[in-house]
Amino acid sequence: MQWLDTYALKAEARMDDDPALARKVYTRLAQRLIENGTGTSLLFGTIKEETNLILAECMQSAGCRAFVGKLSMDIDITSPDSKTITYVEPSASASLGAAQSFINHCHGLVSHLHESQRLVEPVLTPRFVPTCTDELLKGLGEISRTEGVKIQSHLAEAKDQVEWVRAERGIEDIDVFDKHNLLTPRTVQAHCTFLTAPDFARISESGTAIAHCPLSNAYFSAKPFPLREALDAQVTVGLGTDVAGGYSLDMMSSMRHAVAVSRMREGDRVMKSDGNANVDSRNFVIDWKESLYLATRGGSLALGLQGFFRVGGPFDAQEIRIYDPVSGSGIGPLDYFDLESQFSDQRSGPSSSLLTVEEIEKWWCIGDLRNRGAVWIQGKKVRST
Repeated sequence: MQWLDTYALKAEARMDDDPALARKVYTRLAQRLIENGTGTSLLFGTIKEETNLILAECMQSAGCRAFVGKLSMDIDITSPDSKTITYVEPSASASLGAAQSFINHCHGLVSHLHESQRLVEPVLTPRFVPTCTDELLKGLGEISRTEGVKIQSHLAEAKDQVEWVRAERGIEDIDVFDKHNLLTPRTVQAHCTFLTAPDFARISESGTAIAHCPLSNAYFSAKPFPLREALDAQVTVGLGTDVAGGYSLDMMSSMRHAVAVSRMREGDRVMKSDGNANVDSRNFVIDWKESLYLATRGGSLALGLQGFFRVGGPFDAQEIRIYDPVSGSGIGPLDYFDLESQFSDQRSGPSSSLLTVEEIEKWWCIGDLRNRGAVWIQGKKVRST
């Protein structure tokens, strides 16, 4: 809450007041996403409709698929002594009207294009429970039902946020969303660090997906996300970077942090399990392959996309370059001494080498932007080697 009050709300208000700045920032954002190989993003915008339409325009122009969320919030959460101007919509009805208008105009941006070329889509975005009245949440649930529009928000993210909801509403975060029909197969909830095993069962049954942002959790939550428990409960989980909630747009960073956090959780479980029958017996670790799945197909499924290669399907891909047979050396930070020896033998050639799992894992461990080649979104090359 302090971070929002000090930084985020101020930045959003500045963007809403300056369309030229918004266009500059969002154009750069699209460039950065492509540089990092991210072809599809679920984005929180600001409260002003025009600013979010600029965001949608910038993503569409850059060839980036984007689910764009105009924030909905009719409760002011700025503190009385805040240096930030009040950042809130005037009423629930005004917020609902703006959300509906944004949906219509966002669809209108791409309505003239062939369906395969429509890359942006509106998303209903109640910021989180402390910023939304019951009237607003109920109305957003109804709009999602009638329009078939996706929903995104933050759920059970941080200790102060969870305690605020309990004090103000008298129920848990998840119950607030549920009673207003905001836990649906069209919903993606970010963070969810304070959910319990019964909560994950509810999330799974509702078809709601979770965006797991491990580094952001380290900054803003008092505990890590129970990833293994969520996966075991058949919850759809995709990895996110949280953009401003971390220090890298690169999904590689999120993959590595997801594995590291899971290993720390497992270490803590093992320490507590010594002679204690009440400690969960399952292994909390996820490996690099699971993290790669969550960063690719997991994220696709969370967003209602196909998430795999097949004839006739959307071609969303990035080229990973790990070894250059011409120069006989690894690319970027990668060194493959066995391959170097193989290619130094004049009797060998590129066709004699098969990519091994270990060589891919090495890229996962220490690869960087230098290993990223071409990027395709919806079959169109948006980045060349």
